[in-house]
Amino acid sequence: MNHRPTDVLEAGMSSCLSAPLCLPDVDECRTLPDACRGDMRCVNQNGGYLCMPRGLYNQPFRPEPYPPEPRSVEPSYPRVRSTAQCLLGYTAAEDGSCIDIDECETNSHHCNPTQVCINTSGGYTCSCNEGYWLIGGQCQDIDECRYGYCQQLCANVPGSYSCSCNPGFVLNPDSRTCHDVDECEDEPCSHGCFNTYGSFMCNCDEGFELAADGTSCIDLDECSFSEFLCQHRCVNAPGSFSCICPPGYYVFEDGRSCEDINECDTGNNTCTTAQVCFNFQGGYTCLNPLHCSPPYVEVTDNQCMCSAENPSCREKPFTILYRHMDLSSGRSVPADIFQMQATTRYPGAFYIFQIKSGNDGREFYMRQTSNVSATLVLSRPIKGPKKVVLDLEMVTVNHVINFRGSSIIRLTIFVSEHPF
Repeated sequence: MNHRPTDVLEAGMSSCLSAPLCLPDVDECRTLPDACRGDMRCVNQNGGYLCMPRGLYNQPFRPEPYPPEPRSVEPSYPRVRSTAQCLLGYTAAEDGSCIDIDECETNSHHCNPTQVCINTSGGYTCSCNEGYWLIGGQCQDIDECRYGYCQQLCANVPGSYSCSCNPGFVLNPDSRTCHDVDECEDEPCSHGCFNTYGSFMCNCDEGFELAADGTSCIDLDECSFSEFLCQHRCVNAPGSFSCICPPGYYVFEDGRSCEDINECDTGNNTCTTAQVCFNFQGGYTCLNPLHCSPPYVEVTDNQCMCSAENPSCREKPFTILYRHMDLSSGRSVPADIFQMQATTRYPGAFYIFQIKSGNDGREFYMRQTSNVSATLVLSRPIKGPKKVVLDLEMVTVNHVINFRGSSIIRLTIFVSEHPF
């Protein structure tokens, strides 16, 4: 508390500027309820009061009022300056004035070793350094990490703390908050990079997959996914794949399936002008002109006939009709593959359909669908490439006129090498 000269008016004293004597001091320690709190004791002073620890000030202090100043009239005799009476916390200087005692400098304070002494006017204060707080008369470290001083990671140290950030973040200039690092700026990925909060993700172009290191990309072998990716064969390439087809086929618009090349239509064949080009799945063949063996004679370009008037023809089929067809290898069974029907009907006649020759492996049978027609049925799968020649016989029986005769369809089947 500052030294108060007697000619200065302070709170707690009555006005006396015009009176010969000042009024008595007001005792705030008596008039103010709870003027000092806690373990502090109120000490009245002229024009005020002090709050002092009870251990430092055990006796009440009531200084006498300062003697009134004489009126401003020059004395007619020499005046001797009396020694000043100073308040607690002050001491008299050589010139008679009161100066503050620095208890911190003179080590006359009662702060404990963990506290810091701070000198004040007329007294001193015991405080704690920044980062400490007073608990039970002792300065104890404040654990700033408990109070969320840091946004992410916090490390408490005596009297302070230190903030840090998780991987993928950096500390802001305020030394407390963190902001995301855009790792993609350093191009850590071999293909594409996608920044995320606190991290990043690498992605790969189509046809590649992310390697175990999470940043580089390796070729994706699409052909290993499934054997059905391509109809024939799959060829892997960096970032892609392609399907290829066997000779006689081309890759269809979908890029995966194989379509037969019709060499007869494209003209890409070796047949002569005398031959007939016959296309089948995956290839073609050149059919020679029809040659009928005696006693048969050529009726059309695909039919031979043995006349009934010729005695040599009595035990032979009346006609042989030549037909050709193609069949995919491994075709599912049973499957109806060929239709046979009588073209001429006689009153009282009935017809019998059967496979006369060529069915050595018993892959086929005839199923009669009406009294004048039958269907050739594939009963077992056939693997190609293979050529099968079947003689399909239609026997005509007429008991009215006592007639029995037959006709043959010589069916040549070209079985492809592949199932498409």
